[in-house]
Amino acid sequence: QVQLVESGGGSVQAGGSLRLSCAASGYTDSSNYMAWFRQAPGKEREGVALISTDYDSTYYADSVKGRFTIAQDNAKNTVYLQMNSLKPEDTAMYYCAAHRGMMFASRRFSSSSYSYWGQGTQVTVSS
Repeated sequence: QVQLVESGGGSVQAGGSLRLSCAASGYTDSSNYMAWFRQAPGKEREGVALISTDYDSTYYADSVKGRFTIAQDNAKNTVYLQMNSLKPEDTAMYYCAAHRGMMFASRRFSSSSYSYWGQGTQVTVSS
């Protein structure tokens, strides 16, 4: 069982930066993919970034590419999401998620592919 705890959310002005953290505990050595999703009120949950914990490969949604960076610290069992040049449309609840095992490329940003979720951390960007 994998437990995930997010932190680092908050309120910033447009153009600002935030760094989210996701601390993992439990059987962390079997989490092959770690991802960040977000959900704004009235919208579906969308994947924004993910990392292959075995190969350190990273993938991003087009909406955040070039602005967000996902990284892992294996010694701390923590995944980070550095968010720069934030926009009001980035406002959402951000969730950390983990997947054990292989994953088809087409499923990387599908929330149903992930079995473990954190409680979420709110990010609010004002114009």
